[in-house]
Amino acid sequence: MVPVRLTGPRLAIREYHHTPEDLDALHALFGDPEVTRYLPFGPRDREACADQLALYLDGAMEEERDTYRLAVTRLADADDPADAAPIGQASLTLGPYRSAELGYVLRRDAWGLGHGSETARLLCALAFDHLGVHRLAASADVDNAASARVLAKLGFQREGRVRHDVLKGGVWSDSYLYSLLADEWRGSGAGGAAGTGG
Repeated sequence: MVPVRLTGPRLAIREYHHTPEDLDALHALFGDPEVTRYLPFGPRDREACADQLALYLDGAMEEERDTYRLAVTRLADADDPADAAPIGQASLTLGPYRSAELGYVLRRDAWGLGHGSETARLLCALAFDHLGVHRLAASADVDNAASARVLAKLGFQREGRVRHDVLKGGVWSDSYLYSLLADEWRGSGAGGAAGTGG
């Protein structure tokens, strides 16, 4: 395993740690009904978050890694970003034909500060510049205007609408599908904007 560590102007993305602080941060994220509003699951208790954290750590150790669940931290929160408590999660799932799907979620106190765009930009750099992805996909609930703005800002193209793709609390919801291609990323001038390390 080569640990992922990405650094942007204000944020860092790193592997999760098996610590009470990272578990507390994950529970603060996924235990909040407002944060999980547009996610395909409802609020999770601490035990469920502990199970998720264990899955993330196991996945990070796989030799042929295809799933990245990563902690988003603020650079200003600690001398070393690896020590900072997470304020969100970034995810990348590799698929066939050099494709991948991107995801991100942030705590409420990190909304409206440009952190979503920076997180997504760092994930694009990981996918295109380091993992050789050709097509990066994303989906967002049709009512999630903030996520739609983030994706549009990075050059993602809306491809269509998937009807009734998520059932949550007995209610169906639709999602918009988006994609960004490697040549579009490189042509946007955003390529190579993130540092990585092991």
